[in-house]
Amino acid sequence: MSEKSIDRDLKKGSAELLILSLLASQARHGYDISRLIETRSGGTVKFRVASLYPLLYKLESRGVEKSGQRRRRYYRLTAAGRKMLAERQSGWAAFVEAIRRITGGEYA
Repeated sequence: MSEKSIDRDLKKGSAELLILSLLASQARHGYDISRLIETRSGGTVKFRVASLYPLLYKLESRGVEKSGQRRRRYYRLTAAGRKMLAERQSGWAAFVEAIRRITGGEYA
């Protein structure tokens, strides 16, 4: 597996968690979500706005609500979205801890 493929898989696997985390504090539009992901990751993680919208549309049925005008939609978390965020955060923490145990050297 190439390094690019691994990076793409990591980004794909964390996309929902990143979006839900940014929406937890306030409603945001797609461009704002994309910009914040890139800025807060120091440019390491980037999502094109065009690739972000299919994820937002998917999340609309599972815990993210859209509002606003046709040209600029703002998304916010619903109660189901907050529950999904908590589940994703818990799962991510367990995953990161497992990776740390494997790569951390205490078992080497």
